[in-house]
Amino acid sequence: MKLNRWFFAVPTLLLAGVAVPLIGQVDTPLKKPRLSSLDPNIVNYIRPGVKVKIVSAAIAQDGTITARVNLTDPKGVPLDKDGINSPGAISMSFICAYIPNGQREYVSYTTTVLKATLDTSKPSQTQAANDSGGVITRNGVDGDYTYTFKTKAPAGFDTSATHTVGVSVNRNLTEFMSYDEWSEVANDTFNFVPNGSAVKTVRSVVSTQACNQCHNPLIGHGGSRQTVELCILCHTPQTVNPDTGLTQDMPVLIHKIHMGQNLPSVKAGVPYRIWHRGAWSDFSDVGFPSGVDELKTCEVCHQNAPQANNYMTTPTRAACGACHDDVNFASGLNHVNLPQASDNQCAQCHVAKGAEFDASIKGAHTVATRSTQLPGVIATLVRVDNAKPGQKPSVVFSLKNKAGDTVDVSKMSSCSLVMAGPTTDYNGYVSESAKTATSSGASFYTYTFNTPLPANASGTFAVGIEGYNNVTINAGTVNATTVRDLIGNQVLYFGINGAKATPRRTVVTQAQCMGCHNTLLVHGGNRQSVEYCTVCHNPPTTDVSVRKTGDVPESVNFKTMIHKIHTGKDLKTDYTVMGHGSVPVNFNEVGYPGDLRVCVSCHVAGTYNLPLPDGLLNQTSPRDYLTQMQPITAACLSCHTTKSAAAHAAIETSPTLGEACEACHGTNAETSVDKVHAR
Repeated sequence: MKLNRWFFAVPTLLLAGVAVPLIGQVDTPLKKPRLSSLDPNIVNYIRPGVKVKIVSAAIAQDGTITARVNLTDPKGVPLDKDGINSPGAISMSFICAYIPNGQREYVSYTTTVLKATLDTSKPSQTQAANDSGGVITRNGVDGDYTYTFKTKAPAGFDTSATHTVGVSVNRNLTEFMSYDEWSEVANDTFNFVPNGSAVKTVRSVVSTQACNQCHNPLIGHGGSRQTVELCILCHTPQTVNPDTGLTQDMPVLIHKIHMGQNLPSVKAGVPYRIWHRGAWSDFSDVGFPSGVDELKTCEVCHQNAPQANNYMTTPTRAACGACHDDVNFASGLNHVNLPQASDNQCAQCHVAKGAEFDASIKGAHTVATRSTQLPGVIATLVRVDNAKPGQKPSVVFSLKNKAGDTVDVSKMSSCSLVMAGPTTDYNGYVSESAKTATSSGASFYTYTFNTPLPANASGTFAVGIEGYNNVTINAGTVNATTVRDLIGNQVLYFGINGAKATPRRTVVTQAQCMGCHNTLLVHGGNRQSVEYCTVCHNPPTTDVSVRKTGDVPESVNFKTMIHKIHTGKDLKTDYTVMGHGSVPVNFNEVGYPGDLRVCVSCHVAGTYNLPLPDGLLNQTSPRDYLTQMQPITAACLSCHTTKSAAAHAAIETSPTLGEACEACHGTNAETSVDKVHAR
């Protein structure tokens, strides 16, 4: 599985600088500080950040388009666009588009004509674009400006149609500090009807909020485009790439990008790429974070928008054909030999909802593991007996289907119990098949581990359950398939010698993972819960059991594994884990779709700050520069994988006294974790 690659990723992790010359010493660069290291008084003077609000827009009878905007800093203080009365000059780019009556997508008044550069014999293409050459007028005070477009609406323009003006502004603070280009950008749009009537028709199929579940923030074109509402004004059906001849219409472009490596055309050997500003942007290796099945779950993206259900109610050849790009609607190829000359009949066959796996939109996108035909396997861990050092604990549990009937554990395709402890930091684990569990009446089973608890066991241990039944759905039809009917993972904590059970600390929540992945199904679907994953993926655990004899194993400790997977292409060392069946899985091509510095995207707030809790174990890392790492070192070096970073950690670590990281990187320190990861 791959995540979305660099196109949407923020390319820096820690401190970065913009070099400027010292006066009289042009060969000696001075790196400006980032915001996190600036004096608070300087920050209060600069007030980084920018906000823009279009307060009105109009089109005169002669077609002159105007938009009035307010520019402020994040605290609402007006900004001077020229950077004289307030720090940082501000540039503004405007676009104006309309939705023809009876249609659903924008047509831009402001356009440009681009020539092909790779093959100059190809015809030039029109693209929607920002207006160029307009006039900005200051309305008496700082922060209040009117932009008059150079482009005019054509004679006879429809004054009753919905129009939208969009703006992107960029505040230049390079004189004062180093920062990410996109951090001083703001977008806004304004909907209006030129004849003064109320706005009735808008286009809002996908919200920026939905995109930022993963992208956080959504950035395009170097960071100047950060909202879907602005993107759709340029990415219209009229926008075509001259070098490839491919449409850049938003429904097609975004579907194809997110489908990426799963596009039929890509699988057939034809890359999906766009020639833009002198370079290829190739999306052929993009993988959806939730996996290929989640590409069928349209509502992952189509949510929190007034027209979010458009994909069900008004399907189109362009949108559907973007993913199913082996369909030829003109000839009917791969469309049950039915040509379609227009979108008028799409909804007649492809109704919103029907039966599973039929031609309806929801039916055709059914995810097999969520089929309503599956009886379900619901596990409940009740208690653990014989929980004393050196004893073999007995686990009492139940298995039922969705109807409430008892499931015969002996007939399960797979059912296992996993035990680990203590919860201060798991130290290895034991996994045993529970299919031999004995019935203990009233739908309960009891399984006694063959492996006893350690003789020195103390504190709290955990037991978790996993498994599945192989079930055939759509039996007797061409859609017949065998699906794993999965047990939902559950974890039960139990105290040794009757002690009060203390659950493992929560560092990452299931909800945070689901924000991007939507569904976690790992190891054939057996692992679905972060709480359960940590039971096996703990500090001493490596992949040695599935490697060839003599091969150096790799750490699969949860924090190292997850950090390295999500850092992926930014790692300076190889990260290849041997999967079950001794299949190597390399993660060095993974791209994170958001900003790796925003720890709270995955972590519970503060759980990444120093010091870490007492009682954490050292990590076994045979393939790293340091083959034994103390807890903080293990976390940091899982992203910062250079030899110099490892040397720094080694120097600041005592074999007897522990790690000195807190001295410099502790909470409120000058280089605290929060500060060095600030953006």
